[in-house]
This record gives sequence, C-alpha cells and structure tokens, in this order.
Amino acid sequence: MPFADRLNNVETSAIRELFKLLGKPGIISFAGGFPDSALFDVDGIREAVNAALSEEPGATLQYGATEGHPPLREQLAAFMASKGVRGLAANDLIVTTGSQQALDLLGKTLVSPGDKVIVEGPTFLATIQCFRLYGADLVTVPVDGQGAQTDRLEQLIAEHKPKFVYLIPTFGNPSGAMMSLERRKAVLRMAVKHGTLIVEDDPYGDLYFGDAPPPSLLALADEVPGARDVLVHCGSLSKVLSPGLRVGWMVGPAELLAKATMCKQFSDAHTSTFAQATAAQYLKAGRMPATLSRVRRVYAERAATMTTALRRELGDAIDFVAPQGGLFVWAWLTGAGGKVADGAVFAKKAIEQGVAFVPGAPFFANDPVHATLRLSFATAPLDKIEEGIQRLGKAL
Repeated sequence: MPFADRLNNVETSAIRELFKLLGKPGIISFAGGFPDSALFDVDGIREAVNAALSEEPGATLQYGATEGHPPLREQLAAFMASKGVRGLAANDLIVTTGSQQALDLLGKTLVSPGDKVIVEGPTFLATIQCFRLYGADLVTVPVDGQGAQTDRLEQLIAEHKPKFVYLIPTFGNPSGAMMSLERRKAVLRMAVKHGTLIVEDDPYGDLYFGDAPPPSLLALADEVPGARDVLVHCGSLSKVLSPGLRVGWMVGPAELLAKATMCKQFSDAHTSTFAQATAAQYLKAGRMPATLSRVRRVYAERAATMTTALRRELGDAIDFVAPQGGLFVWAWLTGAGGKVADGAVFAKKAIEQGVAFVPGAPFFANDPVHATLRLSFATAPLDKIEEGIQRLGKAL
C-alpha cells in the first residue's frame, strides 16, 4: 500500500505490543496506564444518563456543536474554577474526545515538518508518537523529582525556539513527578519572556494522596502578566470518572481554539453528545468530590504497598521517588550486586515469573535510559501487589 510518508516517523506503541504477552494465565500486570474499573461510580453515571435522557433527550441523542455541548462546557468551567482557575468562561474551552484528541489537534494546528517541540524526558508515549506523526523534531528536557528542570528548559527554549513546550507538571506519566511551585512560576515567566507556547497536560492532577499539589499552570497564569496568552491547558475526565466516556477539554488562546475546532470538524464533527450530556449531569449532581476522595484513598494505599514491597523485595537493586499522586511508580535499576540493570531485559525475566510492567526506554523521545521502568499500582488489589513485587524480586 502507498502509505503516507509521515507514517515512517512512528511505530506501534510499545505498551500496546506488551499487552499481547499478557494472556498468560495467572499473570499479574503492573503494565496498564488505566484506572481501576471497580472504582467507577456506576450508580452516579447511571443517574447522570437517566437525567440526560429525561431532561434533554433531543440534545443528548442529536448531533452537537463541534466546540462542545454547552451545559458541559459550563460545568467544566465551574470544575476548573473549583481548582483555582479564575475568570474561565464556557467559551474559553472546547470539549475533545479525551485529552488525547487535544494533543492530536495541537499537532494538526501547530506542527509543520521539522518544527522543534520540547517534551519531557521521559514523557507520555502517545505524545511522542502523535507529534512525530506530524513531523515534529522532538527535543528533550530532563526530569527529576520536582518535574522538568527549568534551568535546562530555558536553555533549550533559547537554543531551539520551539513551536511549543509540552509538560505534564502534576504526577507525570510515566515519571510520577510533581513540579514544584517555584518551577511552575518559572515556566510561566520564561514562556512570556521568550514568547513560547506552553502546553500543560493535566489528566492526573486530581489524584493526589496527601496535601493537594501546587496549582496548575493555568491557575497560576494570572500571577504572571501575559501568561494566559502563551498557555494551553488540556484536561480529562478519563482518570477520575470514566475513560469510556472519552471526555476531555482544551483551554487556550481564542485563535488556537478556533483552528482546533476547525480541525475537529474534519475528524469527528463533535465529541459524543451522549457522553457529554452524561458528564455534564454527573458534574451538576455534585458527586465528583466524593468520587475523588474514594479514588485518592484507594490509590494512596496501593502506592504505599507497592513502594514498601519494592524496598523490601528488591532492596538496593532499584531506586525510585515515592509517588505523591497519580497512577505510577517510575523506577531505576541500579545493577547493585550484579543484578539486572536493563529494563527491557528485566521485563522479559519478569514475564517468565508471571508479572508484567513497562520498560522505561520507549518513554524517551531521545537518548533513552534503559535502566528505567514504569509500574502501575492502580488496578491491582493489595494482595496482588505484594505477590507481584515478590515475583519481581525473583526475576532479578
């Protein structure tokens, strides 16, 4: 087949390929990046569906505006206001089919072949694939326990003059890192100083375990004059309500939203009005705080169980920063005592022991660190986490 040249820049997801190996009976998987379906508020979603069909059946089942279902846009603006974002109106955001579509729309509207785009190292694998599909030349800024290293980021911005910078400041996938307040403000200042667009992806910010994280870049933007003009914020209900609804949103400068809306018309016309009306009714009903409280409690316990077991079973052969939220533990193999020091090799040995995780190298756009790995604690009960980490210890 005469496929488009752009497909030469991307490969099949390493994570999706890994799932082909998970059919082995009895395998314990820490590989997925999805929430636990047992924690979905099924009763609340059912009530929201019934309310949508009762109150606005025509609008719920009909075609809708590409920008999004008006009641949902209003609810999302209120949801963002509850998280410290001031002055956000319904018309300041568009609804997307998951935040994944927001990234695709950014690629379509902003990236020409050869354009420089700065991403974190490591970063969300689908972001690497998406931006490369449109021909982006990806530049990597290193990440530590406090998120992207802002001193290095400013150097890269000055050197490469990128089309935009893509960051996951809060509990990044896969790093789990939480960017400090000081670094968040520094990012906004340098964005204004250099006139560089910053894309903030925030699917995990509500999944904190203790104290709330620092405000999002969007919530902080009013403290830095001009920052709103160079900031895009992508949100999602996938990790906190249901990924099956495929409801995300994008906040950004009006001219960018207009172009993104035009491109969305070409791709799916609009996000499912049924899903949007359901999400709007759910948010309107006020059930989200209780849902988040439950999810945070469960994930916090699972994260603590996993990190304790890793220290006990793998000892100094592994290193990591205990996550303060999100769905992942990002770890480094140290090779201490002659143990395995390559994530891909370790993954194969782990599968033989009946446990799966994702090697870390694919999460790097450049210069992959092969000693890394990502473990998700979200979907495994405590006993399976304990057993799975014991198996990891044997795989070393």
